[in-house]
Amino acid sequence: MNEKQLRRKHDRELIEILNEVRVALAGSSVLFGFLLVVPFSARWEHRSTGEEAAYVLSFVATVFSVIGLMTPTAYHRLRWRERNKERMLRVSHLGAVSGIGFLAVAMTAATFFVFEELMSTVSAVVLTTLVGGAFAVVWFVVPLSAPYDRWDDDYDEDELEGDDDRR
Repeated sequence: MNEKQLRRKHDRELIEILNEVRVALAGSSVLFGFLLVVPFSARWEHRSTGEEAAYVLSFVATVFSVIGLMTPTAYHRLRWRERNKERMLRVSHLGAVSGIGFLAVAMTAATFFVFEELMSTVSAVVLTTLVGGAFAVVWFVVPLSAPYDRWDDDYDEDELEGDDDRR
């Protein structure tokens, strides 16, 4: 793969990750907005210890989710026009994956927070466990359970990293 092909590949990968993050960030932002309002509602005074713990976990996980999901955008904007796109993609990938993981935790905790208010604690725990399991399976187990057939498998990753040193 020559330098021009590598740049095109990096450009495509960056566009892909920014588009993917845009979708996930919308969900995190809506959840964050909801969580900001909750403590100021009239019913907040009547919370249980479990609801409070679920709220705090959901809020903190949402903050970390937004941080992770914003990593590609922040990195891209701060390092604009620098010639180390491979590093930008690696950092952005880690940020996006961590953001997705924190979003799964936040949504699972928010689910418990809502269920605990609506039904018995046992029912809330069972349903929340099912929701958390669904996140784990659909967002992590399924994507990681089969080998990924890359179109550029024949290109050595060490060569990619070596190209960054020359820029």
